Amino acid sequence: MNNFYTLKEAIQHIQMPVSLSEETRNTMQKSVDFLQRFMDQATAPVYGVNTGFGSLQNVVVSNEQLSQLQENLLITHAAGVGEPLKPQLVANMLWLKLINMSKGHSAVRPIIFERLAYMLNHKVYPVVTSQGSLGASGDLAPLSQMVLPLIGKGKVLVEGQIMSSQDWLKSLHLDPIVLGPKEALALINGTQFMLSHAVDAYAQISQIVALLPTIAGASIDGFDCRLEPFTEAIHRVRPHAGQVRVAQEMRDIMQGSGIAAKKKVQVQDQYSFRCIPQVHGASYDAFAHCFQVWETELNAVTDNPNVFEDENLVVSGGNFHGQPLALTLDYCAMAVAELANISERRTYLLVSGQRGLSPYLADGAGLDSGYMIAQYTSASLVSQNKQLCTPASVDSIVSSNGQEDHVSMGANAATKLLRVIENTKNVLAIEWLCAIGALNQREEKSSPQIEALRSEFSKLGANIHQETPMQELIEKAYAFLWG
Repeated sequence: MNNFYTLKEAIQHIQMPVSLSEETRNTMQKSVDFLQRFMDQATAPVYGVNTGFGSLQNVVVSNEQLSQLQENLLITHAAGVGEPLKPQLVANMLWLKLINMSKGHSAVRPIIFERLAYMLNHKVYPVVTSQGSLGASGDLAPLSQMVLPLIGKGKVLVEGQIMSSQDWLKSLHLDPIVLGPKEALALINGTQFMLSHAVDAYAQISQIVALLPTIAGASIDGFDCRLEPFTEAIHRVRPHAGQVRVAQEMRDIMQGSGIAAKKKVQVQDQYSFRCIPQVHGASYDAFAHCFQVWETELNAVTDNPNVFEDENLVVSGGNFHGQPLALTLDYCAMAVAELANISERRTYLLVSGQRGLSPYLADGAGLDSGYMIAQYTSASLVSQNKQLCTPASVDSIVSSNGQEDHVSMGANAATKLLRVIENTKNVLAIEWLCAIGALNQREEKSSPQIEALRSEFSKLGANIHQETPMQELIEKAYAFLWG
């Protein structure tokens, strides 16, 4: 495995077979051997290796019970509840944990890497539920569920069927792994649940950003707006990177538009059109910051304690604490929600019966309600986004008898973010649907880029709102945009 991955590379590599190079095998084994030597010479207990966990840190465990200590840790900490994660999120978690342990600061044997890599490569996904993590000490409950199959506990999803891990191991003539000192703690301390959601969010946001200029551009021409707000000089004197980028994208996407070239009656357009560079651009800048933090995290070591052979150290710290992720997951949710917020306002104007458009884009308003209720749905989703954007990261509840007295709640921020993204994709699909409905009422053509996508979309028959239930039209728009 590489020493450093970008988020884009991570998404690509998660889909590829994972193998253990000799260099990585040696690195991992060296950390295991060093820990054993360190323990042989230690004059005091080492947290999580021969002690209890959390507030039980001062309970010393005998050498004969070290393996039982680790197995008990997995069994008791696998306390998650809620809906099972979709397989892709579990795949992300597995891959991210492999990256973490491959750094050689976790004292985990190569055999454990190989068993988890086998599961990932063969699409055997542990059943991991969506609730239960406080985001410190990392994602204890979901990561425990993820690695239970190593010891023949828990359940796995194999070819769409859920089966016990014990039966899965028997079907392959494999024995459960007997865990060594610190191994269970290394596996369940970490931020891989939160980070798996962040990686998924990155992939979906990249999709949104790629199509956002086209969707907004279709609405601009659908509502017969002016293009002066995208003039380069305006953004040169307020040069936020995202704002400058969006203005350029809009100039590019609107190039050659016959509708835009037509003389306008209005002197200015509403903010939801005029301020696209400022609003979309601010979200772009927020994404850039969040992605940088997530990229650092996916290349980091986040278990505890950490092993440093060169410094002759086995030291306990707090790299499992999810605060960097929690803050950015909350921030990212707000940035995504704002794209939905302004999109819904554009949809509202498209169905408002202004600028030569029929009320609700209907054919004979009254007899035909047109896209009236599609805008209702958009408003409902935007409202829910506002509720979901209440930050999880400002909350903390004391746990482990006061030992873990500040937690990040980053896991809640992570699951909320994906809900906000899903809502936003539906809001944008509705905007696209209404923008096409508006363009269909214009005599002139939009830009070549927008018209090409419009032509492709029209082949789906997704603009015959009198014959097809609106929910099916929205589903077609969603599938067309996001796959």
